[in-house]
Amino acid sequence: MLDYNQPIDRARPEAPQRKPEAGFSVLELANLLWRRKVAIAAAALLGATLAVTIGKSLTPRYTATAQLYVDPRELQLVDRELTPRAQDVSGMSMVVESQARLITSNSVLLQVIEQAGLDKDPEFGGGEGASLMSSLLGLIGLQPRAPSEKKEVQLAALDALNKHITIRKTEKSFIVDIEVWSIDPAKAAMLANTLTNAYLAESRNSQASAARRATSDLSSRLKELRERLRNAETSLATYKAQNNFVGTQDTLISDQQLSASNQRLAAARAATMDAQARLDQIEASRRTAADAGAIPEALQSPTIANLRAQYADARKKYAEQAGELGPRHPALRQTEKQVEDLKRTINEEIDRFAQSAKNDLTRARDFEASLNRALEAQKRQSVQLSQAAVRLRELEREADASRDVYQSFLKRSRETEEQESLNTSAARVIGEATVPQRRSFPPAMSLFAMIGFIFGAVAASSWFAAAELLFAGATAPAPTPARPQRTPAPDATRAPQRARAAEASEASPPQQVSRAPEVAQAPLELAAPPLQPSMVEKPLIEKPLIARLQEADIIHTLGAILARGGGVDLTRLGWPTLRPGFPLTTLLNAWRDMRAAMARRADGKAMPVIALVGTGETTGRSVTALNFALAAARDGARVLMIDADHQARSLSNKLNRRGKSEPSRLGWLSIGSKDAREIKTVNGISVLPAAGGDAGKATDAIRKAIAQARAAGGYDLVILDGPAVPLSAGGRKLLDDTDALVAVLPTSLDINDSLEEILTALGRAERKLVGVVLDELTPAAQTRQRGRQYA
Repeated sequence: MLDYNQPIDRARPEAPQRKPEAGFSVLELANLLWRRKVAIAAAALLGATLAVTIGKSLTPRYTATAQLYVDPRELQLVDRELTPRAQDVSGMSMVVESQARLITSNSVLLQVIEQAGLDKDPEFGGGEGASLMSSLLGLIGLQPRAPSEKKEVQLAALDALNKHITIRKTEKSFIVDIEVWSIDPAKAAMLANTLTNAYLAESRNSQASAARRATSDLSSRLKELRERLRNAETSLATYKAQNNFVGTQDTLISDQQLSASNQRLAAARAATMDAQARLDQIEASRRTAADAGAIPEALQSPTIANLRAQYADARKKYAEQAGELGPRHPALRQTEKQVEDLKRTINEEIDRFAQSAKNDLTRARDFEASLNRALEAQKRQSVQLSQAAVRLRELEREADASRDVYQSFLKRSRETEEQESLNTSAARVIGEATVPQRRSFPPAMSLFAMIGFIFGAVAASSWFAAAELLFAGATAPAPTPARPQRTPAPDATRAPQRARAAEASEASPPQQVSRAPEVAQAPLELAAPPLQPSMVEKPLIEKPLIARLQEADIIHTLGAILARGGGVDLTRLGWPTLRPGFPLTTLLNAWRDMRAAMARRADGKAMPVIALVGTGETTGRSVTALNFALAAARDGARVLMIDADHQARSLSNKLNRRGKSEPSRLGWLSIGSKDAREIKTVNGISVLPAAGGDAGKATDAIRKAIAQARAAGGYDLVILDGPAVPLSAGGRKLLDDTDALVAVLPTSLDINDSLEEILTALGRAERKLVGVVLDELTPAAQTRQRGRQYA
């Protein structure tokens, strides 16, 4: 293994009689390149300069991207759609691909050309602009014929616009990315948004056109179907009148009468059987020796009951007199006669019941017979109507079929007529194209410079190696120098001196080049290469990340005018907040990297704490902290945001005017007063307003709240809005408990002075700085920044 701390020993253990071999060994090639390092470096710099010059001469292109969500299932606004929907995954994928192809169809692109006026834009072949090829042909008298008609101009613009558009469909999703490039960034964003709007308009127009055609076809058939239904119903009504089919909608009158007669006959038969049973019971009771008054009619008759009571009294009286008087006594004979008279009267009453039962039986039989005769007549009439009902049912079926078809066509015609004004497409814009801040072509000049540098270095190295191989055969091999004495390895303190000496030798004026042979004769330890990268001390902290909060990243709300009920909405405070539907912006990615750096520094802590500090006006810092919390909540983190600036209280003042501070469910998250309790928001973020009192008490209360939240484990991240700079003693104590810091620098002030002020105020806490946010949200006065930037 090569040791850079020791001089290179070029001696080999081979015999001195070894013949020189053609070509280079790795060591000889390294020595050659090291001797020519100045020329190689000059060639590399020349290549980098040429590459940057070529890159600057290229026309820049700016690409804007808009995102569409194309859902093949569409919106079901009516029960029946014009076209069936795709149910399987392959069918849905084909629908999405077809819609993506529709975006670049000629009908859509022609609308974009007309709306954006591309037929007059020189970039797309319109106007008075001429291409390089046209200019060259014009010099030799072969000027191409200019398009004279408007249609030809549009076709040329259509062909050019096709080359500026790229459609990308995300795999296993319904997301379609529309990329449009142009030499003007604003024009690229405008064309991308115009293309999405034109596609949505074309989709709505195609649906309305299909519904309009369906309505026209259905309406043309309604007149014929209406006439057919009228003829069928007229024939049915005439046949009913001719055959005496009179009745309700459900049944005929004859059927109703037959059913009623049958029910009445059944009731008459039941009454006859009941009368016969009652008569039989009375006759049987009279024929037997039993008491005839035991029948139900006798028991229910008050006359029989009275006679039986008198009969019982007379029998009792007769029994009493028979025991006291003789059998021939006149009183006893009179009582005996009274008993006989009462018994005969009871039997006469029983006979009247029997006669009444006979009369009821005769009447029931006569009524049954009359009902039976009427039923037979109705049966004969029903048989005659049943024979005529065969044709009636046929006419009814024809009328019902004609009615169903007509009603179906009429309903469907009305549905399609209404669908002309309905937009059932579920396609929508989920990401509008914004003005690109960086060009997509050519790449960055640093890449051009690196490629030119490498190409120049490789070309120069190849040239020197080839020249050495060509001239090596014409010259005799040099005598092998004596093996130099190995010197001890230099200590670590002399390594920087040797490195500075090497740099000084490279930076020497051109007049010292002639002394190269003398330098070559110097001791080998002075020409030793620098230390290996693994031996260089690594930095103890990571370099802070930089993010830019710009107008393109946020939207402005109207505050309380758009406030909603049911909870506090942090996007309705009147402050600018992040745009919804932009998950891949540069700002959000930078903030994700800052949170990742914070997590690494927290070393697995359950609930890391990050503080946002800044100078000058505190509203910009609070707005940045709020958007930082919204970005973390959008990524699924449970965020607790604390207003640590007890003097300005920017965030607390905003929340106290819109939401009522209430304790949490457990009642622990508070910092000592009724006005400083946890506020749940609809954005998934809990906000703890600033506490009152002096700075020391407020700091202790915040530290206690953080400890309680960490013990309860209800949050993933704590974001502090503050403390304010310059730091107080309480603020420094609060920063000692944080895991990471983010500096907010307003561009309305000099960012170098602001950062120097923050670093001076942080002191030892400077090592916790993981990121810097440049606040570019409409500064009041844009300050010219100095040439030296911390970024």
